[in-house]
Amino acid sequence: MRFTDGYWLLREGVTAAHPVEVLDVTASPGALEIHAPTQPIRHRGDLLKGPVVTISAHAPTPDVIGVTFTHFEGEQPRGPRFEVRREDDFTPQVEYDDEHATVTAGALSVRVARSGPWHVDFLAHGRILTTSGRKGMGIMRDATGAHYLREQLDLRVGTSVYGLGERFGPLVKNGQVVDMWNADGGTATEQAYKNVPFFLTDAGYGVFVDHPGKVSFEVGSEAVSRVQFSVESQQLTYYVIYGPTPKDILRKYTALTGRPALPPAWSFGLWLSTSFTTSYDEATVTSFIDGMKERELPLSVFHFDCFWMREFNWCDFQWDPRVFPDPEGMLARLKDKGLHICVWINPYIAQRSPLFAEGKALGHLLKKPDGSVWQWDLWQPGMALVDFTSPAARDWYASKLEALLAQGVDCFKTDFGERIPVDVAYADGSDPERMHNYYTYLYNRTVFEVLRKHRGEQEAVVFARSATAGSQGFPVHWGGDCEATYESMAESLRGGLSLGMSGFGFWSHDIGGFEGTPSAALFKRWLAFGLLSSHSRLHGSSSYRVPWLFDEEAVDVLRLFTRLKLRLMPYLYKVARTAHAEGVPMMRAMVLEFPDDPGCAHLERQYMLGPDLLVAPVFSDDGDISYYVPEGTWTHYLSGQRVTGPRWVRERHGFSSVPLLVRPGAVIPVGAVDDRPDYPYADGVTLCSYGLERGARVTVPVGDVTFTVVREGDTLRASSSDPATPWALAAGERIARAAAGTGFVSLELESESE
Repeated sequence: MRFTDGYWLLREGVTAAHPVEVLDVTASPGALEIHAPTQPIRHRGDLLKGPVVTISAHAPTPDVIGVTFTHFEGEQPRGPRFEVRREDDFTPQVEYDDEHATVTAGALSVRVARSGPWHVDFLAHGRILTTSGRKGMGIMRDATGAHYLREQLDLRVGTSVYGLGERFGPLVKNGQVVDMWNADGGTATEQAYKNVPFFLTDAGYGVFVDHPGKVSFEVGSEAVSRVQFSVESQQLTYYVIYGPTPKDILRKYTALTGRPALPPAWSFGLWLSTSFTTSYDEATVTSFIDGMKERELPLSVFHFDCFWMREFNWCDFQWDPRVFPDPEGMLARLKDKGLHICVWINPYIAQRSPLFAEGKALGHLLKKPDGSVWQWDLWQPGMALVDFTSPAARDWYASKLEALLAQGVDCFKTDFGERIPVDVAYADGSDPERMHNYYTYLYNRTVFEVLRKHRGEQEAVVFARSATAGSQGFPVHWGGDCEATYESMAESLRGGLSLGMSGFGFWSHDIGGFEGTPSAALFKRWLAFGLLSSHSRLHGSSSYRVPWLFDEEAVDVLRLFTRLKLRLMPYLYKVARTAHAEGVPMMRAMVLEFPDDPGCAHLERQYMLGPDLLVAPVFSDDGDISYYVPEGTWTHYLSGQRVTGPRWVRERHGFSSVPLLVRPGAVIPVGAVDDRPDYPYADGVTLCSYGLERGARVTVPVGDVTFTVVREGDTLRASSSDPATPWALAAGERIARAAAGTGFVSLELESESE
């Protein structure tokens, strides 16, 4: 939100009050409280005027410092609030003298000037990261009298800003206006399904604004050398998080707001959907599944979209008996084919659904302030929403899902959750503005906890569209309603990389695009991108996505990249474990891996899949592509050709190829199985070495087995922690297999480039 009219003036009707100096400082264990008047104190008469703001500095963990800015303290506190984790027994250092008041947490400090004009520095190891200076922090009122708190933090020259959720515009957010307000807006606008009030920079720090409602960010836009954020509230809390690297920032941010759960291995295989408005029954479903098997296309999950339930009954969680008269039998037959089952749900209850009357009678539906049920006709006639702030309503909703799990369903596509009204009264008294974005957290948590309870900690997975801060704990998330165009394929990738820079470890998208029917060429290009993503789903709106409906080459392309992904599962699941343990995403913007390479700062049409694989999707029929290769000699995984960076590369690729490069010095574990994603990864694994330098030593965990690869001169030596597991070592075209029971192998190299 903008308050100024250029550099000198405020917008018409806007008033502003800014802290100008420190009046006094109060220290308590681990915190400082500062009172700051908004006008100079020249004599005692100035002490009779306001406003005076209260600023407290505190630290929940090392390298994270919170600042709370308060105007009126008498405002009734209302939820919801983000769950911010604090480290037990951690107390930051507090000190002050006549010049400064300082709180230090680990390597990070906040330093407030006690003499002279108002000035706040955030420092790491004595180096200033960012500053809140003159007229940065402020109390702002607009022409309607609405009351806002605003903060501005300096952007140093050359600093790029990332994150703020799944956003489909440019990856670098500098120059953008970004409002945190979940919306069902597709992937082609400034609206977003997943708004996360957290950004990170390539200058060593990130910022999390601890407000679940609408936060307005001006990223180098209203003030081009500052990041501004504002909320309509009497209190604003934000946390500065020191890295120093972007990956370090993500580790510390997700330690604060929650790490992603680890999805089950089977979820990394191919998902096939009925699509959205297409007509289908058990015969249709079976024909798709049998068609995949006949064409040797490995399939892991089958998804039933909306019309598994009867029209106008969404959601009643009952199979439409006209087309699915025997759901338990059907699900058993599908499971006999080795499939997991996903069904579409949402948190909305149509008036025609039997659950509407039941939910109304039990008080589980969201109400208007007058006590009547809130309803509208957008999406489903007369639909209401489940009030997830009520524990009883959550249990009621969960019980409906439990019945589906008992039938044989394995997971849920948790669609919608964005269009949440504010003219309502929640059961727990939550503020509707603060609940608008937070609603999706409660919705997806409810579903995820049902799965965790009945399927186990390692088996819970959803396919979610809406999210906010903390929702990364309930994976997987997908990119929403994209169009069947190359432009939309590119905007989907931007959204996924932006979400990864916001603490989300796992992400997917509708292969081929959702709206419209892709051309055969586009579909084949999207297949390569989709199978080299965290999770891979074939899904559309009004047309099916089985490959033989496009052309026979699409069948071959899908087979190639599906089997490629399954062979890469020992590597991919290791990357997934890192996302779960550290909060570093599987699909990584290039700047995450190469923060010191200025050539990577703005890259948004390529990414790293884990630390060692570079993927550059092809966005054209003819296969022409330009992508950037960082320093070192990289190897094309599919062809074995080498390319040395740093430089831009131009290539042309057929539909059965894509730039997939291996980082120099990497050892990629490649599995022995290519028809399913869940198998003993270490059994028969091949360790593929790429350009290890002399003296290099690489440890490769594969499942419960740890391998160590060492280059000694022109010899590669490798050992296994489990001598009983069969495995092999490869370099270039040559391969050596460990003798049974030895757990050791060596391989002579012919050239230094291997």
